[in-house]
Amino acid sequence: MNAPMLEVKKLKKHFEVGKKSILQAVDGITFAIEKGETFGLVGESGCGKSTVGRTIMGLYDRTSGDVVYNAQNVHTLTGVDKEQFHRSMQMIFQDPYASLNPRSTVREIISEPMAVHGIRPKRTERLDYVIELLEEVGLNRDHANRYPHEFSGGQRQRIGIARALALEPDFIIADEPISALDVSVQAQVVNLMQKLQQEKGLTYLFIAHDLSMVKHISDRIGVMYLGHLVELTESRTLYDDPLHPYTQALLSAIPIPDPDIEMKRERIILQGDLPSPINPPSGCVFRTRCPAAMDICSLEKPEFKQVEPGHHVACHLYN
Repeated sequence: MNAPMLEVKKLKKHFEVGKKSILQAVDGITFAIEKGETFGLVGESGCGKSTVGRTIMGLYDRTSGDVVYNAQNVHTLTGVDKEQFHRSMQMIFQDPYASLNPRSTVREIISEPMAVHGIRPKRTERLDYVIELLEEVGLNRDHANRYPHEFSGGQRQRIGIARALALEPDFIIADEPISALDVSVQAQVVNLMQKLQQEKGLTYLFIAHDLSMVKHISDRIGVMYLGHLVELTESRTLYDDPLHPYTQALLSAIPIPDPDIEMKRERIILQGDLPSPINPPSGCVFRTRCPAAMDICSLEKPEFKQVEPGHHVACHLYN
């Protein structure tokens, strides 16, 4: 079998907070992404999802662990190899209002990566490709000379997608690309991303907290809690047969558009507050809020392992 396109191996990213405290944003997660698939990464705010994406991209230096992309360690690349990596992997950012330079036109925003990497050196070639990209994402050539403030949130995110495509990447990290958009626009952006994936053979890491939308776009899904990966399996399996108590609680919060079913089904309400990543609980990080917590949960960290074919979970219930 071919090696995965991306392998994340025991990745940790810790931040110093003050003189003595360490914030454990990502604490030893492992997963792999195959070429052409969409891997969803979900969890509540503050669990470390975006930090994972930024560390994979190299925007953050890792604390330990490895990120291997096309059989190359991302964090040891230099020279031409590093430049090629940054061309091959691009990012769509969460906030379409903050991620575009307000002083640049759309043409300048999209063409700048090409100029930096020396792609299409002639200005006319870059302009032609900018117009082509705008049309691919549902905009038109008249938008090229406008500024970001002249667009709606959904249009700005389309510009962000066009910028990510400017270097013809193979892999795109989408860091909560729809969370700042109106619900009516979210589906349009997700459908656009799926269309582009089919046309260009893209691979996605799709980071989000909207579980219903992640189910729609993802082939496999990983669930994060307090810097740890607690469950990973195929999208349909996760929704039909969630194993980890945290995943079960998350899925129970998704509203069902059938009032009869919605009234009868049981919600799982987690007790207590989310612990601080500066001082996480001993053993299993979820034990302080887990309805199925046992004595061993405070003593030993559960191993993240395969309990069914293709289904990984970190929970003492399955040891």
